[in-house]
Amino acid sequence: MLGAFLFEDVGVSAYAGAAKRVASDMKLADAAGILAVEAYHAGIIRAQIGEMGPATIEKANAISRARDTLDGPENAETVTEPGRIHISNTDAQGRAFPRRVGEVLNQVYGAPGGGVNHGGFFPRGVNGVVRRTVRDKPPLTPGAGA
Repeated sequence: MLGAFLFEDVGVSAYAGAAKRVASDMKLADAAGILAVEAYHAGIIRAQIGEMGPATIEKANAISRARDTLDGPENAETVTEPGRIHISNTDAQGRAFPRRVGEVLNQVYGAPGGGVNHGGFFPRGVNGVVRRTVRDKPPLTPGAGA
């Protein structure tokens, strides 16, 4: 459940960050649909973790704190007091945090900073155009370009 917590939250922020880069309305609709499903999954997982009790909640909150160290303090994770968990991970306006590809890779590689191309859940790295983490751009804000 904790692994699913990590991946679903990172998936939501990845799709939120990529939204401005989608060129066509059809692809944007597809991406929005996937984002919605990721968010539903994340909420259900968070609710289940809440039902599992304080020890599991604290482990989930520790994951949130760790994610904060991986992509910087700009996208502050939603961590609550011991024994409680938020059902959604949003900013002050209730929007999902957007993350750039490099910031997402920081999360799944488990490595802060730039220049990392493997580790964590992907010991050999990922395939695709962007494979390496970057930390040379300011954080995304909801509604801003990716």
